[in-house]
Amino acid sequence: MDKNLDYYMSLPYRAEVLPDQEEGGYALRCPELPGCLTCAETLEEGFRMLEDAKRCWISACLEDGLPVPEPVCAEDFSGQFKLRMPKSLHWRLAQRSREEGVSMNQYCVYLLSKGV
Repeated sequence: MDKNLDYYMSLPYRAEVLPDQEEGGYALRCPELPGCLTCAETLEEGFRMLEDAKRCWISACLEDGLPVPEPVCAEDFSGQFKLRMPKSLHWRLAQRSREEGVSMNQYCVYLLSKGV
């Protein structure tokens, strides 16, 4: 398939909505397209304007020969990665997970989820 404007506009880019607490209305952005954002008084208007902002953002990239990022979804990730750490940290994590009665993997996932 030719990766033209229609192709990119058909992809499921995420939209983030941020209420403007000071002035009212909303700011909307597409996180996968850095700098692609708009502001509007209503959500309906905001989503319409965000589609236009995406179209302009993608068109500019295509005209300049720049890569257009495609949306990323959870299915693109395996849920695994390798992590190197100091032996002393590995020992402490093993000790704490043993105290909690869970695997070190489960304990590390718990700690990471608290920080994220």
